[in-house]
Amino acid sequence: MDDAPLPFALAAYEDRAALARALAAHVAQALLARTARDGAASLAVSGGRTPALFLETLSAAPLDWGRISVTLVDERWVPETSDRSNAALVRAHLLKGAAAAARFVPLFTGAPTPEAGLAAAEERVGGLPHPFAAVVLGMGDDGHTASFFPGAEGLEAAIDPAAPALLAAIRAEAAGEPRITFTLPELLAADTLLLHIEGKVKREVLEAASRPGPQGQMPIRAVLRHARRPLDVLWCP
Repeated sequence: MDDAPLPFALAAYEDRAALARALAAHVAQALLARTARDGAASLAVSGGRTPALFLETLSAAPLDWGRISVTLVDERWVPETSDRSNAALVRAHLLKGAAAAARFVPLFTGAPTPEAGLAAAEERVGGLPHPFAAVVLGMGDDGHTASFFPGAEGLEAAIDPAAPALLAAIRAEAAGEPRITFTLPELLAADTLLLHIEGKVKREVLEAASRPGPQGQMPIRAVLRHARRPLDVLWCP
């Protein structure tokens, strides 16, 4: 049984625009369902280069944005003035027009290190509606997702499916800056959990990760292995 491939459900789209529309529709549906049920909802999105078009598309969704909180799956430990800031990406591409009414909760606190800022960041995100209505993950060519980097300092605690903390500090050579990330159980608890990848290489990486192997070598395996149902993957060439 341990040698069985890890399951995921792949939906393929012809191009980035079609994928962005589909992903935005999935997220909007999850946010609508949660706000209808609870009166408020939260969303965690990823940074990097891939999600900009999706964020632009989602910003135009006809949602009651004043009842929605937005945060990040993970963040580089840099201020928003840095072009490496995921928070700056979200402000530029999502929090505009009607979506500017959403409450944004960044992870960077201004402390000198993520370890020093961890308690304050946990206090911030602890006030979000939990669990998330939707979480949108990305994935790197090395099989990392969130800030779960192969061989990272702090990785084992961050991907522990029983981790008690909301957030973890991560340090890895491949990550560049020190980072802060939501822990695995917080991401897996989302009503809707989605993986957004683009290009032939990332599809091959995901297929490799679905085969048996150590989680620490390809941390996306931790998501595939412990997700409550097969992970929904949206992909385009």
